[in-house]
Amino acid sequence: MNPTETVRLDRDRLNALYAQLGEAGAEDVVCRAIEELAVRLAHCERCWRQGQVSELRKNARSLIAISEQIGMCEIAQVAGDVTTAIDHGDDVACAATLFRLIRLGDRSLTAVWNLRDLSL
Repeated sequence: MNPTETVRLDRDRLNALYAQLGEAGAEDVVCRAIEELAVRLAHCERCWRQGQVSELRKNARSLIAISEQIGMCEIAQVAGDVTTAIDHGDDVACAATLFRLIRLGDRSLTAVWNLRDLSL
């Protein structure tokens, strides 16, 4: 079984970001957000493997605001699901949603990186 995730980007959110900050400013925000998301996703996986659940929760929560800023609302939703699973003490749900978050994050980061060269 090889699960795949559908990438959905909120182009309206990206358009608003570009309108608000201009092309150069928006490019800077998107690039920094992509880098930060990549770092935090990797850290989330590392925290899970090391049993650092409170640190995992903290990083998953931070993914919500970062991903919403650049139109990755699906990542925000799944990161919220990870925190909910942690709050309920459901390790199976946490593992499943965390690895869904990582798959979705990888695909979404690639999609946003590819979009950054397109005219919004």
